[in-house]
Amino acid sequence: MFASRILFGIIRLDPQPNRMHRRLVILLTLAWPWAAAAQLPIVVPRVLEPVVLDGPSSERAWSGVEPWIPLQYEPDNGQPATEHTEFLVAYDDDYVYFALRAFDRDENGIRANTLYRDRLSGDDHFEILLDTFNDDETALLFTTTPAGIRKDAAISNDASGGGLATGGWINGDFNTYWDVATEVNTQGWFAEIRVPVSSLRFQEADGQVVMGITLQRKIARKTERVVFPPVPSIANWAFLKPSLARKIAFQGLRSERPVYVTAYGLGGMQQEAAARPSEHDANTRRTEIGLDLKYGISNNVTADLTLNTDFAQVEADDQQINLTRFSLFYPEKRQFFQERAGLFDFRVGSQSRLFHSRRIGLDAFGETVRILGGGRVVGRVGGWDFGLLSLQTGRSGQLDPENFGVLRLRHQLRDGKSRVGGMFTSRAGRGGTYNLAYGLDGVLHLGGEDFLILQWSQSFDDALLSERPFDSGRLAIAAERRRRRGFGYNSIVEWAGEAYYPGIGFFQRTDFTLVDHTSDYTWIGDADSPLIFHRLALRGFAFLDNHRRAIESAEIGPEWEFSAKSGAGGSVEIKLQNELLTEPFDLSEDIVIPKGRFQFVGAGAEYSVSHTRLFQLRPNLASGTFYDGWQFSIGARPIWYVSKHLELAGSYRMTRIRFPSRDDTYIAHLARLRIGTALNARFSANAFIQLNSIQHVVSGNVRVRYNFREGNDLWLVYNTNMNTDLDRILPHLPLFATHTVLLKYTHTLQF
Repeated sequence: MFASRILFGIIRLDPQPNRMHRRLVILLTLAWPWAAAAQLPIVVPRVLEPVVLDGPSSERAWSGVEPWIPLQYEPDNGQPATEHTEFLVAYDDDYVYFALRAFDRDENGIRANTLYRDRLSGDDHFEILLDTFNDDETALLFTTTPAGIRKDAAISNDASGGGLATGGWINGDFNTYWDVATEVNTQGWFAEIRVPVSSLRFQEADGQVVMGITLQRKIARKTERVVFPPVPSIANWAFLKPSLARKIAFQGLRSERPVYVTAYGLGGMQQEAAARPSEHDANTRRTEIGLDLKYGISNNVTADLTLNTDFAQVEADDQQINLTRFSLFYPEKRQFFQERAGLFDFRVGSQSRLFHSRRIGLDAFGETVRILGGGRVVGRVGGWDFGLLSLQTGRSGQLDPENFGVLRLRHQLRDGKSRVGGMFTSRAGRGGTYNLAYGLDGVLHLGGEDFLILQWSQSFDDALLSERPFDSGRLAIAAERRRRRGFGYNSIVEWAGEAYYPGIGFFQRTDFTLVDHTSDYTWIGDADSPLIFHRLALRGFAFLDNHRRAIESAEIGPEWEFSAKSGAGGSVEIKLQNELLTEPFDLSEDIVIPKGRFQFVGAGAEYSVSHTRLFQLRPNLASGTFYDGWQFSIGARPIWYVSKHLELAGSYRMTRIRFPSRDDTYIAHLARLRIGTALNARFSANAFIQLNSIQHVVSGNVRVRYNFREGNDLWLVYNTNMNTDLDRILPHLPLFATHTVLLKYTHTLQF
């Protein structure tokens, strides 16, 4: 605590320090995380009187709780907050409490643009990072705004954003049980958050529970983020890194381990238009009931059981235009697969996953396959993380019933930043068909922000038998520096055999060797600079075909990106590419690119204004050669916060490719519009409309939700698909291909 006393002493003596003082403050701030690692945990006080969840932390229960004072993370790292801020943390037998006192001299400047759950929309907010397992790797996020909306997420891999073991390190689809109350008045805005102990998973030792915590306040109009403990700007998203969190201790904290039983009932109808005028539309009535059960076996082990699982209320996938020869990746949005999803995220190279949960309950075209039931157990015992998943699907069209199984084990080594583990997956169908796969992985901390990642996996499929034992394997080795300041790098070597096929996984290529390297340098702006940082990078990669010993794909080029203190940001890149087509590439039904080797060059740029503005356009453009043609694309991602009750967000991209030698022209339009409305924090509606000119369809997904309380929801869901080119198939296609209307109610009981 000595360093912190010096730091806060300097701040109090000189609220507007000169450059020498600023340098000393920043120096102490940068040293804070390493000093904090050697400090004893802060003991969180137990409150003996009731905490009234109303926003202001003014009741007697808070009187004995000492507030924590944050410093800026950005725009001026290490400087005092421009608006006085206090964080408070306490607990009792049932809840952990968090309070924010966000004083503000400009009451009208406080931003609360939306009432829609899980949206921030450029709002002021209060965010809690809680490393419940104290593993410096995973954490839960709880976020609220002056309007009292709730947003929760899960963090994995220490919020590292590049390399083999990373990518999807933040899971915004995660949800759990907690409550919040806020108040805005002439002094500022104030929040109280109450998280049930039963919603947290932790380990107890000698009657004490140690966790990591980082608390932050965002002052949107100033693009200012203040955090406790002070966090240096050494890495991307450093304020979300569990390894930089402050250790806190709870005495005698024990979970009640309740049983949550969630039942649902669903009814509705689907209408599918007839293919010929002489035929009748197909009308299908649908009624379903199902059950989910969640039980905390211990403080750190959770079991989930599901019967007749349904995901009717899940938002539709974002449509994509595919200009490559490879499969597109769609993220998982279904809630059942979200808890500890980072544990099951087993990568074997940047483009491959040994387990991708969308293989369960969805066919190759994204259509629903009934999940009859199954279960999952996840948790931590000692230094071991484990996850076990088993689900059974029913018959769907030509697909036979199948059983899916996943086992994941991972062990954290003594240094706290290294880990080793493995995964086993199985997919078994009726009639003896099977696909088995296993993988081994390790993340080794080399010191500082340098890491070495080793990954191997192998598959065994009854229909893909190879005489060479390792031809069904995949290997990846990577070295990376996870930092935002100064020199950084990310080097990858991958190899995959031609018979590699994980039945519950995702991959784009087989039978290749990849060499991929990125070098970059990042400059952090000082107090007088208009930039938070800017970064110059050079990336190059090459895919080598293992059999032909020829380069199949290669790319190299520089990139520059920046982030300004105003909240604006952008990037510019130039790419030199080389592609070998060993067979013709069908870009569309009418355009075929001939086989051969092609070299092309392209450039692109994008810009975004501050996310705190009520209206944002965020344009982007790219141009260059494309195989034996010329490509140009332009787009924008506008968003308009009309009021806290209405939010309009969208994206549009037009791509035009001209092939003069063959007199072919490819034009693609992809547009998305999201309309979010909310009367209050409980009643909301969301419409998601998409236009895809390549598929000649406009799709609509409308979801209306009333949240009685956490776990009790009423959903009205409407889906439709409209054909935009009725003459592309004869006889003429119907204007509307499908209509689906569903009403679903979920009710959660706690025992």
